[in-house]
Amino acid sequence: MIAAFDGMGGHADGERAAEAARASVLQRLSVQPQPLLDPLAFLHLGLGQAHAEIVTLGASLPLEQRPRATGAICLVQQGTAWWGHVGDSRVYHLRAGQVLSRTRDHSHVELLLQEGLISADQAQNHPMRNYVESCLGGDALLPEMVIGRCVRLQAGDTLLVCTDGFWSNLRDEDIAASLYSGVPLGAALQAIAEFASRISGAASDNTSAAALRIQ
Repeated sequence: MIAAFDGMGGHADGERAAEAARASVLQRLSVQPQPLLDPLAFLHLGLGQAHAEIVTLGASLPLEQRPRATGAICLVQQGTAWWGHVGDSRVYHLRAGQVLSRTRDHSHVELLLQEGLISADQAQNHPMRNYVESCLGGDALLPEMVIGRCVRLQAGDTLLVCTDGFWSNLRDEDIAASLYSGVPLGAALQAIAEFASRISGAASDNTSAAALRIQ
């Protein structure tokens, strides 16, 4: 399993929220028999439990001050991948130097992009690009989450999870080219993460990512 969680900017204790989500999902995985009998149920219940943990953190605070986070999880077992996400942390599935698919953010800008009302370049500079419409924590009601269908993997496929500080100033083709540049995956991921942080400058956000490649 690989996962990325990102405390939401502007909300108190975002870092605590992200860490609580990470710890909750890892703890849940540690007590499950392997391989997982129902990966989709694990993702749904795991994200739901992470949400509940963060809600508890902020229970005594006014709603607007409660900690919140976004998150993305990818499970791989027996040559198959499953993934789920909330907010604008993403999962990418890459093959042969191209992005086959990625998750779609819970954001107004993503909706405009999918409806063809703005271009990918316009989305990168849109004034509402950081406005997330679903997240872990905050309101006690279970947030909107997307749990993907299972995907059969091939040798050489790469799976990537990342926060918005990683992908927000990168095009999909930049990510794919870097991860298939011929250097070891860990070194390639480190290099493009550092590049993403540099081009963000003083406005650099949490730039976290993890990747795995199918052998």
